[in-house]
Parts: sequence; C-alpha cells; structure tokens
Amino acid sequence: MPDTLRINGQRLWNSLMELAQIGATPKGGVKRLTLTDLDRQGRDLVVGWAREAGMSVTVDKIGNVFMRRAGRDNSLPPIVTGSHVDTQPTGGKFDGNYGVLAGIEVVRTLNDHGIVTDAPVEVAFWTNEEGSRFVPVMMGSGVFCGAFSLETAYAARDVDGKTVREELERIGYLGSEEPGQHPIGAYFEAHIEQGPVLEDADKVIGVVPAVMGLSWYDCTVSGMEAHAGPTPMGLRRDALQVATTIMQEVVAIANRYPPYGRGTVGMVQVFPNSRNVIPGEVKFSIDLRNVNDELLNTMHEEMLAFIAKTRSESGLGIAIERVSYYPPCPFHPDCVNAVRAATDKLGYSTMDVVSGAGHDAIYTARVAPSGMIFVPCKDGISHNEIEDAQPAHLEAGCNVLLHAMLERAGVVE
Repeated sequence: MPDTLRINGQRLWNSLMELAQIGATPKGGVKRLTLTDLDRQGRDLVVGWAREAGMSVTVDKIGNVFMRRAGRDNSLPPIVTGSHVDTQPTGGKFDGNYGVLAGIEVVRTLNDHGIVTDAPVEVAFWTNEEGSRFVPVMMGSGVFCGAFSLETAYAARDVDGKTVREELERIGYLGSEEPGQHPIGAYFEAHIEQGPVLEDADKVIGVVPAVMGLSWYDCTVSGMEAHAGPTPMGLRRDALQVATTIMQEVVAIANRYPPYGRGTVGMVQVFPNSRNVIPGEVKFSIDLRNVNDELLNTMHEEMLAFIAKTRSESGLGIAIERVSYYPPCPFHPDCVNAVRAATDKLGYSTMDVVSGAGHDAIYTARVAPSGMIFVPCKDGISHNEIEDAQPAHLEAGCNVLLHAMLERAGVVE
C-alpha cells in the first residue's frame, strides 16, 4: 500500500458544502430533520454520489443505507465507515455529514488510484442519529445492534403524530434487508470532536479509545408553597433551597472523579415560579458521566446516598428516577491501533480523546470491532448553526480514515 496515498481535500470540502445546501439556514447551518423531504434529498444526493463511484446500495428496514465498493474477495465481511446525514433543528454542516462524506472520499480516492482491496469497503449512514424528531436517539444503529426492536422504532411518533414507519415509506427508504443481518468486519467513524479539547491542545487528530457512559435521572423535590414575607426562615419547607444543595452535590461528585467525571443539571422547573411564593416543588434533570463504569456506578451510589441524607435532614419529599443509562464503550484495540498507526505514519499531531457524546459507533461496537477518529471544531461548538471546522483538519482526518481502513481491508498488490 503506497504510504504516499492521500485523499482530495478540495473534493471532500466541495461535497460537504453541496450537501449543506440542502436545508441550509440563514446563519450558515443546516436544518435537515430525519425522514423529512429534506432528509430524502440529502440521502438521494449521497446515494447518487455512491452510484457514480461504482458502488452498490442496500437499504435495510429501518432505513440504514450501506454503499459497497467490491473487494477481491467479496465473501469477506466489509470494512465499513460512516455516520449520519440527519441534523439538529439548528445543526451544523459537519456533525455526521463529515463521517459519511469522508467515506465517499475514501472510495473516490481508491478509484482514482485503481486500488483493489481484499475485503469490500462500505460507507454507511444510519437513520435518526440525532433523535430530534423521533426518540430514541441513534435509532438506526440501535435497531441494527439489537438495543431495541424494529417495532419500537417503527411506532415512534413525532410532534405531529407521524410514525417512523410511515415516514420511511413516504420518503422511499423503507428497505427490505433485516437490520443486523448486514455483516461488518470492522467499523470506523470520522467525526468532529464536538468539544474543545483538541483545539485547546493544538492537535489535529484525536484517537478515541472510548466513549463515556452516562446515567440520566429525573429528580423532584416536594415542599410547601407559602408567602415569602410572613413565613419565617426556620418554618419554611422550601423545595428550591433543598434542590439547589442536590444540584451542587452533582457538580461536587463529578469533581471528585477527574479527569472524566461529569455532572450536569441542565433542566429545572420551579413551581409555582412566582417571585413572592416559596417554591413548593422543583423538578430537575441530573446527568452523570464517566469513562470508567466502576467510577460511574460509584458516582451513582454517592448521589443516591446524598439524596437519602438530604431527605432525612430536610423532611421534604425527594423522588429520584433513573431514566437512561448506557455503560462506557471502550473501542476495539485493533481499530484504535489502526487509527493510531495511520496518524503516526502520516505525521499528524495527535492525542487520545475520550468522547463525551454519543455516536453510532457505540452501537456498532456491540456487533463488530469499532473505532473513531476526531478532528477539531472551532471553539468546540456543535449542535449549533455556527459549527465550523478547518478544511485542512477535515482532510487530515479523512487521510487517517483512508489508511486505517486499508490496513484492515488489505490491499491487493
């Protein structure tokens, strides 16, 4: 395999900018919600590019699309790369789209140089990664790996009452292949980091050894509304005062387990929310994360213990419910090492970056060796119309993807 092989960075950039026109927003972002007419246009554009590159296309029953470049031995499981082409309501040009179009650029580069791989090479895009229009999030890859059933996904409804199955059929992407029946030899996903670590460290490539696990909770503190003036401080049952002590403890717990402990309260509802009424009830979210499952469980136990202590000391009702959990996802050493070796060979500055966000690769890792490649994004901003990335960084990540995939697919000399 020629070590000098490189992708065409300008062609990759041009493709990203063309796809970004579908659902373009005035602020320079993209709104292309899953299974809408705009999503169909985006899917059709990418599938058209794949066919132009000589790839065959397969669609499964949840609308996941697999675009295949044949290898010398097509009985071998394909080496796959991909991501998603749906966006947030105020999404950017690069989240997901970069991973898909980097895969298309890898195939175009192989075609340019007449390179034949032993195993087939495929580019995939997964349905409803964002979870903005339909829940659950990462739907296509989740059904593929068996995290939840096809029936559950089909039944999901948007705010207008439309179902996933109806919308898949309407846009022409209700395929025939059973999800999960598609073989994968190894899976790589190139992605913008969606955080500030690489940019802050002035590194070009993030080697991703793992994705953080998360534990989500809904907490409700119940006190008693009363007039803010006549009620002495010692006789109050102030739900907000008690809730804020729990919120502070969430942050304190995360700080006890660096460098990967995370604790966030992102959503708060105060009732009755009046300036001269002592709050009678407070509902809020808790988000705990860590890359180590044992530490994540320790954080969980410490939070429950603090809530029990606070309940006893305050005399207020405190209800806590865990509403979501997935364990940390370590990526396969073979894939992590392939990314690391490609980065070293190409001479890019690099560091390990644990992902704090969810990606389709978390689910593919349940059924195949998987790995990820991160490149910086400006100010670490994503899920935002101003999301931005440097063309040179996107090109570098795609070059790493090319060489990592070739290492796994093998090259016919």
